[in-house]
Amino acid sequence: MAAVATPLCTWLVAACLSAACDSDEHKQKHCCAGGSGAGGDAMFGQGRERRRLGAWRRGAARSGMAMAVALQAERSVIEKKKPDIKQRRVVVTGMGVVTPLGHDPDVFYNNLLDGVSGISEIERFDCSNFPTRIAGEIKSFSTDGWVAPKLAKRMDKFMLYLITAGKKALENGGLTEELRSELDKTRCGVLIGSAMGGMKVFNDAIEALRVSYKKMNPFCVPFATTNMGSAILAMDLGWMGPNYSISTACATSNFCILNAANHIRRGEADVMLCGGSDAPLIPIGLGGFVACRALSQRNSDPTKASRPWDMDRDGFVMGEGAGVLVLEELEHAKERGAKIYAEFLGGSFTCDAYHMTEPHPEGRGITLCIEKALADAGVAREEINYVNAHATSTQSGDLKEYEAIVRCFGQNPQLRVNSTKSMTGHLIGAAGGIEAVASIQAIRTGWVHPNLNLENPEDIVDMGVLVGPQKERCEVNVALSNSFGFGGHNSSILFAPFK
Repeated sequence: MAAVATPLCTWLVAACLSAACDSDEHKQKHCCAGGSGAGGDAMFGQGRERRRLGAWRRGAARSGMAMAVALQAERSVIEKKKPDIKQRRVVVTGMGVVTPLGHDPDVFYNNLLDGVSGISEIERFDCSNFPTRIAGEIKSFSTDGWVAPKLAKRMDKFMLYLITAGKKALENGGLTEELRSELDKTRCGVLIGSAMGGMKVFNDAIEALRVSYKKMNPFCVPFATTNMGSAILAMDLGWMGPNYSISTACATSNFCILNAANHIRRGEADVMLCGGSDAPLIPIGLGGFVACRALSQRNSDPTKASRPWDMDRDGFVMGEGAGVLVLEELEHAKERGAKIYAEFLGGSFTCDAYHMTEPHPEGRGITLCIEKALADAGVAREEINYVNAHATSTQSGDLKEYEAIVRCFGQNPQLRVNSTKSMTGHLIGAAGGIEAVASIQAIRTGWVHPNLNLENPEDIVDMGVLVGPQKERCEVNVALSNSFGFGGHNSSILFAPFK
């Protein structure tokens, strides 16, 4: 009987034995600790307790042996069910974007290839008193057909961008409502993060509280937290698999993408929506980054403000939006006849453990992250011929990343490196999501987009490595996409053509 005990039974037996043991040991200690006035009773009680404890232990030993047999049987069953992780390949079957350069993956990438800038003067609120008055602001956006009107009125924009990009990724991946109804929803998950969360909802709640708590939006807490975007999208779809969010500043999307892929690799899911979303363009968001002295103040010429690796750069430009991928287990994708855009090979995370906002002066964390990503993907350095860099247009960040890239891949004469942020600005937690889309589109089209505004390159950079002011032909073998965030969070992910 013990050999076929259920996990619940064995757990209950273990719990009861543990509780009984704790109880008897407590009594024994209590008796031994008696004062002089209770000496006789304590001595007799101690003898009885020892005999009782000895009998109990002999019985527990027999029960423990039986329990060990049961646990061993259960363990063998579990081990047999473990999938062969190496055989579970992960592919990209859908892409969805909401960006300053368009809300369709092809429109977005064509604008990148044409060198169109999405950076302009902020129109959403009066920022005339701010030293920075420009951003990658989304001028036109509609949730019609994507988000229920009641929710659309109450949600923070980061959630609206997230849900819209997520559903567009499903549509792009051919996962229609009819087809989704046939999926095993317990094996479908959502992992879309945000660096800043519902800043507008939270800010509005603070303003309402100045009058009275009764004026506060009852949805202010759930609509301000970063996890609720993934949660509501999962509720809408009925997807019951892995569902949470990750918030690692500007590295958020890559963390989400790699973790989502690992759920598929480990056999815990077949389909995952993953990426990032942020909508920080409100006064408190702009003011916070201004206070950090991180933003460009080139207000007179917005399209020239974001200029990675250029000697005249003066900080990054804020942006907003969302980038979401559909990751799918290869055989699952084949079975439904999905279009496969690229294969996800692997990735890695590290921490600089150095400074809140500055990269390590020797780029140790970045180099380690890239090396670990290559090891995870089983890819040699020589195979990387395209890097979509994090390069935000900050003084130290651009150069430390460039040095790490050259240190890792400098021997490859075919290497091409660019920065999507030169045209979109920095979408904070969503940056890695849209840059993953840009990397996949480079694989699909055979073109890599230009580096805008790289007019006066830093002395240490090699223009034979960096893409110039025009798009360039590049048959991508393996693409590496970097994202780094405040707090020293580093992330690198790799994509390749599906073969």
